[in-house]
Amino acid sequence: MLTVQGIPAFDDNYIWCIGTDSGTYTALVDPGDAEPVIAALHAQGLTPRAILVTHHHPDHTGGIDQLVAHYGLPVFGPAHENIPHRSHPLGEGDTVELPGLGTRLRVMDVPGHTRGHIAFYHAADAVGPAMLFSGDTLFTGGCGRLFEGTPAQMQDALQRIRALPDDTQVYCAHEYTEANLAFAHIAEPHNSAITERLAAVRAARRQGLPTVPAPLGLEKATNPFLRWDAPELLRSAEAFAGRPLTEPAEIFAVVRHWKDTLD
Repeated sequence: MLTVQGIPAFDDNYIWCIGTDSGTYTALVDPGDAEPVIAALHAQGLTPRAILVTHHHPDHTGGIDQLVAHYGLPVFGPAHENIPHRSHPLGEGDTVELPGLGTRLRVMDVPGHTRGHIAFYHAADAVGPAMLFSGDTLFTGGCGRLFEGTPAQMQDALQRIRALPDDTQVYCAHEYTEANLAFAHIAEPHNSAITERLAAVRAARRQGLPTVPAPLGLEKATNPFLRWDAPELLRSAEAFAGRPLTEPAEIFAVVRHWKDTLD
């Protein structure tokens, strides 16, 4: 069976290490820092076979040079971004056969945070559950800032992610859940699912526990950036904007701007 472990990096990054419960081969997702990766691999006797990259930001790519030099790995990354050592350019609908792991991931184009951002989706099969490696597009409880793309692009990307099965485990690249849900509670103060999740997340973080991954079904119930058609969120967004809102991309843009003003 597939296994996924998070290797902490920097202040709040997760570098995901995909492996199996019976082997030593792994694939690394968004290795922004090589040192903690090499230390974890050495401690566990693991051998990396590939690097997967969601977008070009340095906290996702900064360790590639050293890892490629150390292990001679292929690098799978977005076709429309400048990724160090990229050997396999990817776009919507491509598949990645994980070397030595006996399974594959489907590539989704999810621009917005950056113009060429991609995500990796594993459909549930005999070797593992449904999983989404979403980079900085979808966070647990939130979504990435719009550094390069448009609100319409990001809302479309999130809409396609929202269509994935509820039991999909969301592996995003940052531990932002608590702050994201604090905003969600402001946007939907009467959503009991948000209130309950925020309390659970705060308790976990007080103990130093990770809050990622999370099931997509929980995101659909509590993440404001997947809830542009929720009546209370719409009322809150209209109150913030001071005008009626009708289109999903317009609602998303207002909610994203609202959170940006509070960060």
